[in-house]
Amino acid sequence: MAASIIFFGFLSLSFSFALASDPSPLQDFCVAGGDGNVLVNGLACKDPKSVQASDFSFSGLHMLGNTSNAVGSRVTAVNVAQIPGLNTLGISFARIDYAPAGINPPHTHPRASEILTVLEGSLEVGFVTSNPENRLITKVLQKGDVFVFPINLVHFQRNVGTSNAVALAALSSQNPGVITIANAVFGSNPDIPSDILAKAFQLHKNVVNSLQSKF
Repeated sequence: MAASIIFFGFLSLSFSFALASDPSPLQDFCVAGGDGNVLVNGLACKDPKSVQASDFSFSGLHMLGNTSNAVGSRVTAVNVAQIPGLNTLGISFARIDYAPAGINPPHTHPRASEILTVLEGSLEVGFVTSNPENRLITKVLQKGDVFVFPINLVHFQRNVGTSNAVALAALSSQNPGVITIANAVFGSNPDIPSDILAKAFQLHKNVVNSLQSKF
């Protein structure tokens, strides 16, 4: 009886671990873009016989991103929308350009961890741990430095140099998603009621209304 209990306990634990991770691909690749009825990660697969090298490539990351915007940065994403061959592979990429004093504002990736490498310039980076500690872990990176942002934690980057900065980021999902905190809170559609935000942020409703008008 004891042996049976141990066996079923082990089986249950193994099953729970299996459910906690993404399934491994059962084929070489599943290039997104087909018109079939079977979806893998929400996308139909092309006929493998029609797959070309272009399904696995992207050009343009050598080009400067336009940072003429309110936050002074530009993210050029390379995910399954740009490279159909990334479907089921669990990876994606991005280039981030920063003007002097530009920021990549606080945001999260709900489906991915991120590893960032500085190619040019100096970046202050950081992330915040979850409640109740809410600890800020931060560092200034120089050219060639690498930093990791754990999955779904709020993180940011800021150019602390006097010239443009460039970074490359790899993410552990074909479609990591992004939730920019200010946009989500003050720019939701429809608006979150201003009295809720006023109480949550300890602000006057007029300040909340002003913030919502900006997003």
